[in-house]
Amino acid sequence: MKRESPFSRASLCVVGNVNRDVKSSPLAPRENLFSDGETSVDSITETIGGGGANSACAAAALGARVTFLGKIGADGLGDRLERALAAHGLTPRLARAADQPTGTSIALAFANGHRHFVSCLPASRTLAFADLDLTGLNQHAHLLRADVWFSEPMLFGGNQALFRLAQESGVPVSLDLNWDPAWGSAGADAIRSRKQAVREALPWVDLAHGNRRELLAFTDDDDLETALKRLLDWGVKGVVVHLGASGAGYYSDGVLTIEPAAPVETMVNAAGAGDLLSVVLMLLYQRPEISIPEQLRLANALVAEFIQGKRQTIPPLTA
Repeated sequence: MKRESPFSRASLCVVGNVNRDVKSSPLAPRENLFSDGETSVDSITETIGGGGANSACAAAALGARVTFLGKIGADGLGDRLERALAAHGLTPRLARAADQPTGTSIALAFANGHRHFVSCLPASRTLAFADLDLTGLNQHAHLLRADVWFSEPMLFGGNQALFRLAQESGVPVSLDLNWDPAWGSAGADAIRSRKQAVREALPWVDLAHGNRRELLAFTDDDDLETALKRLLDWGVKGVVVHLGASGAGYYSDGVLTIEPAAPVETMVNAAGAGDLLSVVLMLLYQRPEISIPEQLRLANALVAEFIQGKRQTIPPLTA
């Protein structure tokens, strides 16, 4: 008898960015990239992009029932993205920005495992709580707020309204504490204000997600365990920690559980691996019959398949 997938009865509502990703295959991080010239790579692909959309697609690819809420422009690229999301088996509920185009990111992947995104996301930046069609939210087992930094209407008030509604509906909340583009360019007062806006929403968050660098930057710490304790002091119930080649961790009740990464022979995909890892932990949330170490091992195994190109979760864009 075929064993049922642990994700077959899972469901997820995702609020976040959706845009086009133009991705390069891994290239060497050499000085020539900062000079005039041209660099050849093995492939350049065009896919659905945005942390929220990537997470929604990953959950749908695992067999979960998924609704995705985001914002696109009133343009042909937005139409293509909406069709691609629906064809991937999830339910898109997309608001349209009449005066802002759908976004695009150029995702550069480097052979040393590092990544750099060059993004222009006009429509996503205008996403507001009033844009969200949250009909049936209480019929989902989990809510993910991805791309928390990109929309100021959501950052300053919208996220708290969303999280309060989820709590009232009995839906656990995940928050992806990804890298804020403002951290490398804005002034100290603006950065402090943006961090504080997110911190004030943490009492409604069940799981926070991020890699070591992101978590340390958000908490203004230089020690991971201190940063994790601080997040729980601010109201979060648990933290999923992306540790890259060292695997994945889960912090709760003062205990950090770490499982090593699964072996990877060849790196095909880089962008989206962290989204997949977090999605697995969201879909298995409140599944006490599956221990945290087992959840982390399964997540690491699926991420290794994705990185090697053996599991596809992010659909390409077609005409």
